[in-house]
Amino acid sequence: MKAVILAGGLGTRLSEETEIKPKPMVEIGGRPILWHIMKHLAHHNVREFIIALGYKGEMIKRYFADYSRIHPDFTVHLRSGDVLRHQSGEEDWTVHLVDTGLSTMTGGRLKRLGHLLRGETFLMTYGDGLSDVNITDLVRFHRKHKRRATVTAVRPPARYGAMGFDGDQVIAFQEKPQAGEGWINGGFFVLDAGVLEYIEEDGTHWEREPLERLTAERQLMAHRHHGFWQSMDTLRDVRLLEKLWASGEAPWNVWRPLGAFGNEARAA
Repeated sequence: MKAVILAGGLGTRLSEETEIKPKPMVEIGGRPILWHIMKHLAHHNVREFIIALGYKGEMIKRYFADYSRIHPDFTVHLRSGDVLRHQSGEEDWTVHLVDTGLSTMTGGRLKRLGHLLRGETFLMTYGDGLSDVNITDLVRFHRKHKRRATVTAVRPPARYGAMGFDGDQVIAFQEKPQAGEGWINGGFFVLDAGVLEYIEEDGTHWEREPLERLTAERQLMAHRHHGFWQSMDTLRDVRLLEKLWASGEAPWNVWRPLGAFGNEARAA
């Protein structure tokens, strides 16, 4: 199954980083968050990716164009200029990099990728969120319910702690509770190609008219995810994800046992 990753937004709320690079290229442990997302998907046998580019998309193109030359160890013979690679890249991926326009909205970006989807069921997510959602189970859920679209629903932790009172007496204290009963769109969609018909133009927001129409037609299912999910919207979020990765306790690291990558990540 192919995976579409929307990676073209401006990332204005993370301007400290995105002034010089696109948001999906902001690094966690020395690797772009985009790489982390792809490693997670690849663990569930996704090998073909379609990345919808926009803002500073040339940086993402350059990263993948140079990927196989930069990441393996190699020896350079300076007299001849020959380069000997000591290992091949471990990622057996095919990556399509598609410029979908600087000002195109999320739905419009998806619509522009139709020629690469060819009537297939596919995964779709955003280039700025990490999770340990089981993609294999998600796809199974989608096929079981036989609707046009499935969204991963998540309940993010509250940004601040919560206290309960009896008058002025504190009777409950919780550092970071779940945000009430509210479930939100956590990305990680499974979509049938027919959903492209719900998108009218470049200015269409996927999260508005298409999802609202799919909901009205009872064609949108929710796969509730109770595990880890974290978007990367602010510098605080970047630092949280960095801390998790450096500690060896990154929940999204499903491709390698926890604690087995700390030194590699710091050296990358």
